[in-house]
Amino acid sequence: MHTKLRKTLALSVLLIMVLTFVIGCTIGNTREYNRDLFALDTVITLKVFGGRSAKKALDKAAERIREIEDHMSPTLEDSDVSKINRAAGIEPVKVHEDTFYVIKRALNYGKLTGGVFDITIGPIVNLWDIKSEKSKIPDENHIKDKLSLVDYRKVRIDEDNMTVFLEEKGMAVDLGAIAKGYAADEAVRILMKSGVKSALLNLGGNVITIGGKPDGSPWRIGLQDPRSQETGRNHFAIVEVKGATVVSSGDYERYMVDVYERTGERYHHIFDPRTGYPAQSGLMVSTIISASSMDADALSTILFIMGHEEGFKTIEDLGNYEAIAVTLDKDVYITEGLKDGLIPSNDLYNIIEP
Repeated sequence: MHTKLRKTLALSVLLIMVLTFVIGCTIGNTREYNRDLFALDTVITLKVFGGRSAKKALDKAAERIREIEDHMSPTLEDSDVSKINRAAGIEPVKVHEDTFYVIKRALNYGKLTGGVFDITIGPIVNLWDIKSEKSKIPDENHIKDKLSLVDYRKVRIDEDNMTVFLEEKGMAVDLGAIAKGYAADEAVRILMKSGVKSALLNLGGNVITIGGKPDGSPWRIGLQDPRSQETGRNHFAIVEVKGATVVSSGDYERYMVDVYERTGERYHHIFDPRTGYPAQSGLMVSTIISASSMDADALSTILFIMGHEEGFKTIEDLGNYEAIAVTLDKDVYITEGLKDGLIPSNDLYNIIEP
């Protein structure tokens, strides 16, 4: 990616960060190390606490994120994802073990949700091209045409040969709804292996913590108000976590701004594989809290597409996850485990206890 474009994208993403941090810790004799980078199409901030080994671990974690981007970015010509998409309907492609693992997990989520989570959404993503300054609403016939190429069941994986094959020409995988979560988990694995006991990482809305703050208190994570431009508030609630991840998906992250300003209709980047259009489940943001950022990444998308009733049922059946769903009417639904764990900070939203 050209340096100028990378900086432009970095600035754009920075302005729409999903989560706002509410931090105020006492570091004492523990040193704080920070690293900022742009990867996986988002701004990434890494903050770790410790001695010199923590600094070395931070560098390794950043390198690992870059490595994952090299394998899974759909915009890098030599990435596994690009190679898979170019070979659609032609031949299987041997991929790195990272890519194979993420695709395998993603396909499992496809099966679990009956296709609500579908990494072959690539043709629809490319058609809408939400990130483009000249994006426009596609013709309905074009959407139907591309939608015929979306089917996770037509992805063939061969574990013995570590290959991935898309059955039809024109198919394309997009790992945008799960790759950042995997990268966050890998960064945490590296940091913890090096002995880091306190860290806060933000991969463009995928926030993950190691332990608590250096003083032992929990991290306080502010959940961004999805209508902050209208309300003037930074966040609508706060959650306190230790050693957990907080991942949000919302209609405010990326959408057709020019269309919205003209029509009031918000065409966003989270597409429903069943319709080919931006998901319309009545939600403007969904949040998952769990131990795994990759799982939370996928589940936040699933919840946003399904809506809070069906989505909560799916999540509760899986267990070990907490969820927050904010409706277009500013009602906030939460799972049982957050009944006493969500701290309201914005009286414009109505928190409905389970």
